[in-house]
Amino acid sequence: MDQILIDFNSPVGTMKRMHAINNVQTVPYDFYGGLDLLAQANIPYARLHDTGYYSSITPLVDTAAIFPHFDADENDPCSYDFSFTDVLLSEMNEKGIKPFYRLGATIENFHQIKAYHIHPPKDFSKWARVCEHIIMHYNEGWANGFHMDIEYWEIWNEPDNGHIIEENACWHGTKEEFFELYRVTSTYLKEKFPRLKIGGYASSGFYALTNTFIKAANSSPRKEYFLEFFEEFLDYSRKNACVIDFFSWHSYTSVEKNVIYAQHIRDRLDAHGFTDCEVFLNEWNPDFKNRGKTRDAADVLAMMIAMQSTPTDMCMYYDAAERSQYCGIFDPITHGVFKTYYAFYVFGQMYAMGEQCFCQSNEKDVFVMAAKGTDKKAFAIVNDSENEKTVELSVNGADLPCGNVMATDDAHMFDEIGPLDKKIILPPFSIRYVEF
Repeated sequence: MDQILIDFNSPVGTMKRMHAINNVQTVPYDFYGGLDLLAQANIPYARLHDTGYYSSITPLVDTAAIFPHFDADENDPCSYDFSFTDVLLSEMNEKGIKPFYRLGATIENFHQIKAYHIHPPKDFSKWARVCEHIIMHYNEGWANGFHMDIEYWEIWNEPDNGHIIEENACWHGTKEEFFELYRVTSTYLKEKFPRLKIGGYASSGFYALTNTFIKAANSSPRKEYFLEFFEEFLDYSRKNACVIDFFSWHSYTSVEKNVIYAQHIRDRLDAHGFTDCEVFLNEWNPDFKNRGKTRDAADVLAMMIAMQSTPTDMCMYYDAAERSQYCGIFDPITHGVFKTYYAFYVFGQMYAMGEQCFCQSNEKDVFVMAAKGTDKKAFAIVNDSENEKTVELSVNGADLPCGNVMATDDAHMFDEIGPLDKKIILPPFSIRYVEF
């Protein structure tokens, strides 16, 4: 029997933003109330990437969508089309979900037929000035704009997506061209907006690593290129004084591997002198093929709990756009929620409390997290395995039995199942949440 210890009298740090997302339920009009549900889950950020991919509306977020004619005057408001992006960001702002704005292009999965916006810009300096005016519109009111105080601005997405240029769905250029675009843009934007966080580059991943931080035997040239690109980017950035306020990366794999990758990234950033750089896993999904299944809810909450204890500063699940096949939160048929929504809801409630508390589980695949605020305490237990588990609970700072257990499993969506006691039976792929 697994022994779980929770000590509300032993704080261990601040709850981090492990439950941020990519995109929101509908783009850009919230017909079905998805933004309200995300707000109730205390979702802190939504990264805006691939935002228009699953929409028939083209001019959303992407730099080329907002500034469609590159030869136009970048200083003229008439050269820009902010219309739909204004609506989207306004709706997010109203619900308290902060935009994490990706500058650049949506992935072009059919680029072999024709690539539209993934080529290197004709003029890197002009592209940086276009980005400047997008920031001015949303943060400084330029062109009948807003004062949204959007903090994070990400330069491009997955320029390392393929080692062969013609096979890269995100960047039809060399890595050296991207490094130069990043240098020009990051230094220019930081000079213009010193308070903002400028970073990138949304790495395609670290799948070629093993647990000893060397290349895995079954890695491919493409995956090894991800590592090569990363090391050369850090070396170039250090030598050329590039701005890296945050480094972003992507991963679609297991908890165990992501924990390894997170430590490797932190170590390499520190080794190159970027010790103050934040680290964001801003695309992740345990397995989109489990969408709608109970297992997906357990996998997702287990990942957020595990990443809370790594050097990662924020995780952003891909994807919360209802039409996306990667969206495990919303049901595109009923427009209701899948059980995975409650993984975000549970983490969001503890995030709002603010202070993480000590907890310990000695059972593989059983994840536990506790938090407290000024007037609340809570903990969550996840059985992320196909086997039933029985755990014995010891809680310091709360008397047992107490509280009401909320359950997510094959038999429960997120239902109250009775008071908490010391012995808890956890069905396969299940979540138990208790709030005092």
